[in-house]
Amino acid sequence: MSSDALTIDTPMGEILEALPGARRALFARYHLGGCQSCGFPPEESLSALAKRAGDLDAREMLAHLLEAHEHDRAMLLTPAEAKAALDSDTPPLLVDTRTREEHEAVAIPGSEFMTEDLQQRLFAGDPQRAILLYDHTGRHVLDHCSWFQGHGLKHTRALEGGIDAWSQTIDSSLRRYRLEID
Repeated sequence: MSSDALTIDTPMGEILEALPGARRALFARYHLGGCQSCGFPPEESLSALAKRAGDLDAREMLAHLLEAHEHDRAMLLTPAEAKAALDSDTPPLLVDTRTREEHEAVAIPGSEFMTEDLQQRLFAGDPQRAILLYDHTGRHVLDHCSWFQGHGLKHTRALEGGIDAWSQTIDSSLRRYRLEID
C-alpha cells in the first residue's frame, strides 16, 4: 500500500508495511507499540489505537507518521544510489547490521560486519565519515541509521531494501534467502 492511500481507518499492519519507521515514530511521540503493554495487533486501525490510547487525535497521529516517514526517506539510498556512492572516489564505509550467520553466508562485497567494537570505533571516530548500513530487507536498518545519526554520525545512510534489493538490482550473484522472523 502506498503511503498516499493511508487513512486513520487503515489497519496498523498495513501502516507498518507502508511506513517501516512507524513503530519507532509512534513510540517516540506517543509511547505506543514499543512494549507489550502499549502494543497493538496488526488488524487494529490507527483510529481504534488512538481511541484506546486515551482519545488521541488519529489525524494528527497519521500526519506525524507521514512526516516521520519523509524524514526516514532522507536516510535511505536506493541500491543504484548506494552503488554509485560505493564506486565514487570517496566511498562510504559499508556496514552489515545482520547476524553473524547471515553475514558469513552472504554479504555485499567489501562490507564489514557490525560488531560492538566496530560501533564504538565509529562513534569515537570522525563524525564526518560517510557510512552506509544494510540489513536483510530494509525493515530494521532505519533503527540502526537513526541510532548512528543520534550519536553524531550525521553522514550515515541506509540501503533501501537491504541486501535482498541489492541482490535483485545490482549483484544477482548474491544468493537471496528468506528468514521466518523477518
